[in-house]
Amino acid sequence: MPTAEILATLAAGGFFLTGLLTGVWKYLQIHQSEQGEAHPYVNIAHRTALLYSFACLLLVHFTRLSQLDDTLELIAVAAQVVFFALAVLSYVLHGWLGDTDNQLRRPFVVSRWRLPGVLMGSFMTLLIIAEIGGFLVLFAGVILAL
Repeated sequence: MPTAEILATLAAGGFFLTGLLTGVWKYLQIHQSEQGEAHPYVNIAHRTALLYSFACLLLVHFTRLSQLDDTLELIAVAAQVVFFALAVLSYVLHGWLGDTDNQLRRPFVVSRWRLPGVLMGSFMTLLIIAEIGGFLVLFAGVILAL
């Protein structure tokens, strides 16, 4: 099995497990809340982890079909998986800290620290490039193979 396929498969399992565990966390917050609600970022972390697990299964399928160089496929998959993980980690962090209900609203905060706008803008730009670019590489590989 090529390394890109292994990485995508392991990531699918890791994200699914994260989704299940954050689901327990979400339930506990709902159970303990007078309003019957979890923190917005606990909800987001739960849903996103589950969605990314299935996105990674799509990556597995596309790496199987693609006829591109194994190293190129690995870079494409790794770029996507890394930014999927960073996104989920940021949601978990904000859910844990309870510091914001919108991490993209100014001022950008993590706990009591303010983040420079250029940092958030740069991160989002890199995320967009890695996720869309990584998928376009795999999709091109599939199109060439078909």
